[in-house]
Amino acid sequence: MGYAHDYAAAIMQRGRIPMEPADFVPDWADRPRKAKFYPGVESFPLPDTDLPEGATVAAGCLRTEEPHGQRPFTLDSLSGMLRDSYGLTGRRLGVQTNTDLAALPHYTQANWSRGTASGGGLYPVSVYWVSGPSGPRAPGVHYYSAPHHSMQRLLAGDVTGEVRAALGEGAAGADRDQFLVLGIKYWQNAFKYNSFSFHAVSMDLGAIVGTWRIWARAQGLSVEPALWFDEERLSHVLGVPNEEEGIFAVVPLAWEGAEPTTGLSTAALPGVPAVRHTDVERSRTVLRFETLQRIHTATVEAATDRPEPGALAPAAAIPPAGTGAPVALPEPELPSVSVRDALRERRSSFGRFDAARPVTTAQLAATLDACVAATLGGDAGQDVAPDGPAAPGLVTLYAFINHVEGVAPGAYAYDPVDHALRPVVTGPPGPFLQRNYFLSNYNLEQAGVVIVPTIRTTAVLDAVGDRGYRLVNGTIGAVAQTFYTVASALGLGAGVALGFDNISYIEELGLERTGEKPLLIMLLGNERPRPADFRYEIG
Repeated sequence: MGYAHDYAAAIMQRGRIPMEPADFVPDWADRPRKAKFYPGVESFPLPDTDLPEGATVAAGCLRTEEPHGQRPFTLDSLSGMLRDSYGLTGRRLGVQTNTDLAALPHYTQANWSRGTASGGGLYPVSVYWVSGPSGPRAPGVHYYSAPHHSMQRLLAGDVTGEVRAALGEGAAGADRDQFLVLGIKYWQNAFKYNSFSFHAVSMDLGAIVGTWRIWARAQGLSVEPALWFDEERLSHVLGVPNEEEGIFAVVPLAWEGAEPTTGLSTAALPGVPAVRHTDVERSRTVLRFETLQRIHTATVEAATDRPEPGALAPAAAIPPAGTGAPVALPEPELPSVSVRDALRERRSSFGRFDAARPVTTAQLAATLDACVAATLGGDAGQDVAPDGPAAPGLVTLYAFINHVEGVAPGAYAYDPVDHALRPVVTGPPGPFLQRNYFLSNYNLEQAGVVIVPTIRTTAVLDAVGDRGYRLVNGTIGAVAQTFYTVASALGLGAGVALGFDNISYIEELGLERTGEKPLLIMLLGNERPRPADFRYEIG
């Protein structure tokens, strides 16, 4: 077994055995920027775009028989996807119970809103656009500056051959010349979460990919990321030290007017071009955490060993069992809300749930159906290929019902085949939920339902190796982003949290036998009316 098994076990136990350094205190006065800073580079603004009719949350989230991914990307669609996922769209301040409320009224600590969620609100994913000859601008490497909604040119010249070579022969999308490359600069999260940060940021990767997949499917576009590739080769091209910034995904883009590209390598060139501009760090002191470095190294070592089709079958979700009669749910249906509107309304409820208004079974049904279908796609091997067998789903959903119309309080397993709830534990779950939550920013009993996604983490790691840890957490991040987006479309409050006793949930749900690991809790419910909120929209 690799180190990822040890790290996964430590994450599960951290509610009872703190991860080292146990006495760590963040230096907030010396915290890093939320985005990378490249001074003196040229940039160009991305265009403002409108979404076409039919680009709704239902089209992007619910499973349909309609084919997806038939249209190519353009600069307009790329701009729209980036704006709606990571672009800053407004400033918010709400009277609520999160612990950082005292800082938010200060301009220098403004709480900027965006479409994609992020652990701790730290926004650590770096988005690079590696563009070849078919693009609308001269070929090069660009960094997406979210605060300015612009592309900053880091390198001039076509290096897409290096990306294709890193993907490897036969990789999906390796004949294209437009790529989005996703990196994570660890210090942007580790300054707060130290050894735990890898767990959080790998979910952040899934959250942004989840947004892109929802957004793209709603418009007939395709986002299929590669998680297995020559990571160190891409680190060289991007000019980043791999031990400081991991390269987590490559997204090949089908581009309007592009012709399939032949030739997979530029290695014969005398000296591979690389970005020379460097990010300027704000923090005066940057710390290294041994556990973080070890899990990063473990997930890089076999980065080119792409799993064979069907490799994840032994790690598939086990059909849920129950102890009583199943509760049938209505057919899933979402209102005709545009993806853009849902993403811009997305936020965390932070203690504003109101049990006086229960969640309806229709709302619960739509949420569960969308979340269980959320995947990263691409070479993770989870999607149904047009010319291949259906790949297994990895996620099982459990629902702790507090206040849902027509459903008795208790813990249930969601059965996606029969679209029903199967009872696991009877009785109101509120005391269990609150007793095993570490923070004070939510009253879990006031939520209509608390949904818990699980994955058989050990089975995934056994099937595809240590790099599968990124797949596990990325998948859960995509589930969480789908949850937020659907909740927004339904007009419900939502919150996602990692601060809970994982072992207690395993014991309560009887998951020792199946090896399922609960990685998030997702709170859904109506909020108290007339909240005290300040909102200023900027995009």
